[in-house]
Amino acid sequence: MKKLIRKIFKDSRSSEDGIFFTALEKILGFKPQNLAYYRKSFTHRSSNKIDAAGNPINYERLEFLGDAMLSSVIAAHLFNEVPTGDEGYLTKMRSKIVSREHLNELGRDLHLIEFIDSKVPASHFGENIHGNVFEALIGAIYLDQGYEFCEKFIKKRVIIPYVDIAKLEGKVISYKSLLIEWCQKEKKSFHYDVFEDNAITGERLFGVKLSIDHKVIAKARASSKKKAEEKASQRAYFALQHRIDSK
Repeated sequence: MKKLIRKIFKDSRSSEDGIFFTALEKILGFKPQNLAYYRKSFTHRSSNKIDAAGNPINYERLEFLGDAMLSSVIAAHLFNEVPTGDEGYLTKMRSKIVSREHLNELGRDLHLIEFIDSKVPASHFGENIHGNVFEALIGAIYLDQGYEFCEKFIKKRVIIPYVDIAKLEGKVISYKSLLIEWCQKEKKSFHYDVFEDNAITGERLFGVKLSIDHKVIAKARASSKKKAEEKASQRAYFALQHRIDSK
């Protein structure tokens, strides 16, 4: 009887849903039950879709839920794997695992952007779209299958292939934060001089000069102020690494 019900369900599914179901099953490692949750996890707000009650249909609320689920599973894993780690250590390690950079990498590796329903061309998406959809997918898994399946998915797709505690201990999340912390500890003054530095092609860029104790240590430019500051901080770190790491 169960086989018959599954066959009827499969036959009644549209060709488009069948393709989506097959691709999704490959990503998840199990058969999804309610495709509506997963469709929503790949729906961009630009699609302007609403449900019967007039509520927007997009992945943003699922992203919030998935972020909480991911943090919970990672926190439990670190708590069990590093019994000597204090609260500060565990918090810092979790931040490294769920950093925006890492989540974007996970989303890219799974090619999640290929399933996004949007009126905006994929080329116009920001880099964070990969991590946002990855979190939304976790939120959809939780609603569809519950915490246990969420935990299994995160272990399979995040913890087993990516979480190497020894390597993560030495990984820098933010060079800017690291540099500011060092300057404050060593009582050194620092200043980020940010200015527009447009390219010949007309692309809008931002330039940064990073000074420590009134001396320019590094320069950089990027498509945003935040990225330019981080890039300049990274260059400054490598220029001063022997002094920073010795403290």
